[in-house]
Amino acid sequence: MTLDIAGILARWAVPVFVAAILVAGLVKKVPVFDEFTVGAADGLRSCVKVLPSLVALLTAVSMLRASGAMELLTAAVAPLAQKLGFPAEAVPLALLRPVSGSGSLAMLENVYATYGVDTLVGRVASVLQSSTETTFYTIAVYYGAVGVKRTRHTLGAAVAGDLCGIVLSSLAVRMLMG
Repeated sequence: MTLDIAGILARWAVPVFVAAILVAGLVKKVPVFDEFTVGAADGLRSCVKVLPSLVALLTAVSMLRASGAMELLTAAVAPLAQKLGFPAEAVPLALLRPVSGSGSLAMLENVYATYGVDTLVGRVASVLQSSTETTFYTIAVYYGAVGVKRTRHTLGAAVAGDLCGIVLSSLAVRMLMG
């Protein structure tokens, strides 16, 4: 009989954590349920504040994909990408990743189905997916939650980071995997 520590931790981590919170609340004489409901109400207010930004962002992504603009943009960027050593087949993913996490995940799945997981395109797409952020979504959610209207240098710095992730994903795959 072997002891499955990972399985035990997986089953008991959440109940132990919840019990620890309840015990700490009782020891410190904190009204745990009241604090929970206050936190839930704050979370709901945050969701309501962020919702317009999310709706606008998701609408823009849907319009971009449905209008055919994504294909035009991909065709325009592909020659430059190839000169940088980035596979043209992964350009749609690189364009969609800063905007939509779920859209880019679907695009990644399409890359896997079309080109395979162990191809250059599949590997570059995998590294790209994990090394960049959904910049516009993140800015919309976090800045929308706190009411920031002007992003100042955040957008430029975040897009520069995304560009580095895009270019270096291809370079890293070529250097490490041939």
